[in-house]
Amino acid sequence: MDNRLFFPSTKRNRESIGELLSRILPREGSILEIGSGSGEHGVAFQKRFPEITWQSSDPELRHRNSISSWIEHDELNFKMPQPLVIDVEKTPWIIPSELLLSLRGIVSINMIHIASWNCTKSLFRESGKLLKNGQFLMLYGPFKIGNKHISQSNNLFDSSLKMQNKLWGIRDLGEVSQEATKYGFIKDEVIRMPTNNFSIIYRKISL
Repeated sequence: MDNRLFFPSTKRNRESIGELLSRILPREGSILEIGSGSGEHGVAFQKRFPEITWQSSDPELRHRNSISSWIEHDELNFKMPQPLVIDVEKTPWIIPSELLLSLRGIVSINMIHIASWNCTKSLFRESGKLLKNGQFLMLYGPFKIGNKHISQSNNLFDSSLKMQNKLWGIRDLGEVSQEATKYGFIKDEVIRMPTNNFSIIYRKISL
C-alpha cells in the first residue's frame, strides 16, 4: 500500500538544506532526524549522501507509514532503516545500540514551532546525552531575532500556529540558544535560508 504523504514545504527547501548538509555532514556514520514528517527529506538526503545512514523518526503512525512507503518507493530498503518511534517529550528516547555507536549528528527540520516549548527543551536535553564533543545538532525553520519577526509573512504564520494550538509558535533564537547552553551546546553557525527561514548549527562541547 502506498502511504506516501507529500508536504509542499519539503519540495521547496530540500535542495537548500541539502547544500548546507553537504558542508557539515561527516564522511560516514549515522544521522538521526527528529520529527521526520512525511519522510521526503529523509529519502532525499539518503540518496544524496549514500555514504551515511539516515535514521528517520516520528511519533505519528501516519507519518511513519509515509516514511516507510517513501523508503520502498525509492528502493532504499537495503540502505535506509525503518523510522523509529520517538516522541521528543517522552524521555529517555529508545535508541538502538547500533545507532548509538554510529551516531554523528542530529537534525530537526520544521519541528520546534509546531510543538510545545517543552519539546525544544527535551530535544536539547536528550541530544546532549547522545552526542559526543564536537558533534552537531541542526535546527531548520523560522525564528524570531531579538524577539521580533523578520518578515510580515512569519508574523502571520506565527499567529496561525497559535490559533491552531496555543503552545505552538515561532521561537526566539536567543531563547532557543539559551536553552541549548544548559545541555552543553554552543551556537556554531546561523545561516539565513530562503523563504525567511534559518538553519542553526549547535555543537556539543565538553562540560
